[in-house]
Amino acid sequence: MNAIPPEQSLIEYPCHFPIKVMGARVEGFTQAIVHVARQFDPDFDADTVEQRPSRAGNYLGLTLTVRVTSRDQLDELYRTLTTHPMVKFVL
Repeated sequence: MNAIPPEQSLIEYPCHFPIKVMGARVEGFTQAIVHVARQFDPDFDADTVEQRPSRAGNYLGLTLTVRVTSRDQLDELYRTLTTHPMVKFVL
C-alpha cells in the first residue's frame, strides 16, 4: 500500500473523525461498535453515537466521531470495523 506523505494528506492529525458503520439491527450491535471505538479512542463517549434505522428497520446506521492521532490509527480502526462480524459496511 502506498503511504500518503503527511504534507499531501487532507486530514490534519490529531482530529475528530466521523465514521459511519452499518449493521443488522440486533441486540448488542451498538455496544460492540462502541467497544471497538474505545480500543482506538479510550475517551470515546458512547452518548455521542448517532443512530439511524433503515427504512424497513432491518439495519442500523451508526455515526461515530472518534479522535484519531495518525493515518495508521485511522486505517487500523477501519480494518478492525470492516472485519467485525456484525458490520456490513463502513464509510
